[in-house]
Amino acid sequence: MNQATFPDKESHHQRSTARAGHWYRTLWRWHFYAGLFCIPFVVILSVTGGIYLFKPQLDHWAERDFRNLATAGKALPIEKQIEHALVAYPDAMLVNIRVTANTQDAHRLLIRQGGETIHLYVHPATGEVLQANNPDRRLTAWVKNLHGELLIGTAGSILVELAACWAFVLLMTGVYLWWPRGQKGLGGVLYPRLRKGGRTFWRDLHAVIGFWLVGLTFFLLITALPWSQVWGSAFKELRQLASGPTEHSWRISSHSHGDRTSYDTPLPTTKVWQQARALEFAPPVELSWDHQRHHWKVASQHQNRPLRQTAWLDSDTGELIESNGFSEKGALDKAIGIGIAAHEGHLFGWLNQLLGLLTALGLITVCVSGAVMWWRRRPEKRLGAPKPVEAHTGKVIGGLVLLLGVLLPVVGLSLIALWMMERWVVRRFKSVAVWLGVYRDIQES
Repeated sequence: MNQATFPDKESHHQRSTARAGHWYRTLWRWHFYAGLFCIPFVVILSVTGGIYLFKPQLDHWAERDFRNLATAGKALPIEKQIEHALVAYPDAMLVNIRVTANTQDAHRLLIRQGGETIHLYVHPATGEVLQANNPDRRLTAWVKNLHGELLIGTAGSILVELAACWAFVLLMTGVYLWWPRGQKGLGGVLYPRLRKGGRTFWRDLHAVIGFWLVGLTFFLLITALPWSQVWGSAFKELRQLASGPTEHSWRISSHSHGDRTSYDTPLPTTKVWQQARALEFAPPVELSWDHQRHHWKVASQHQNRPLRQTAWLDSDTGELIESNGFSEKGALDKAIGIGIAAHEGHLFGWLNQLLGLLTALGLITVCVSGAVMWWRRRPEKRLGAPKPVEAHTGKVIGGLVLLLGVLLPVVGLSLIALWMMERWVVRRFKSVAVWLGVYRDIQES
């Protein structure tokens, strides 16, 4: 072989190595900035999500005083129970009644009065209201609100969606940074080297646990998108354009408090009540008046979506008029329903809850270890971002950014906002640019 070819070979190898280095440092910067933004949100979502996995158990415990009540005689007819309960709420509108299997359990009514929703727990034998409370103030409702809206409404929902979408960037860049490059052995790749101590200990916790959670985290992010404010709303509109208006039980909330109407809600008859119980839908089951169909609607609100069923009963005779379930839904709605059931930890029982809890704990560990590494290595008076590199990967990065902007609109909008802020605000203040680690970019632009 002609030795003159060796310099070209070496030059090609050097260029490849340089490109790989540019890629690594570029993606490290993306990972760093995305991580600093996402960490607080991921911790909040992991803690609240881990708690919400056990919503059925928590709600069951919260209502422990309203089960197996002592009854001296027969239960009152359901309409009499409701009449007695509503004496103290003459202007209230009945929204729904929870259908119970045990005749000794209190009946829970959801009413609306003066713009406020109230749960009434009614003794089946006397019609006495044992307790009245706001359903939005129970622990699981508060946790759900914090998880989805940060307790601040639409703005919080958009912030959560923004963090979740940037978490996709974290996952992709994180896998690239984790990928072993000439490393010997599986330590630090597939299992953490816990005895090493120092930076290696925290790096391995962050990288290895992060790697094992990539698939589960990606699944959680994907299945959360239908709930989101921007992406979910756009998806719903596209679905309606493609297939016409349909009812999506997966959108935003699984429980509807109904809308106040100008006409009264009738009371269910004993025949309607008996038929609703005889259907034996997966609990919790709610009986409500369908103002459009003028029939009683029986709906399962079980968190395992595939078990949900809905039926309509004749208002006088209680005769079953129509029923449908998960099998009647379209393929896409089925996929979304299954995804949400798994996301909430109820698709395959307690194992699903355990898997969700371990994932939440793992994500918290990844966030804490990442924060510790940043805190230990950060320089004084600097954010500690990786140094900017020359734009050898500009076209590829630009293409990826464009793709992300199309698939995840809030990422695209946030990138435009960041670009505008860097161009017209940050570059005017050198000290801010230096602290953020973008000063070199300003000099070269």
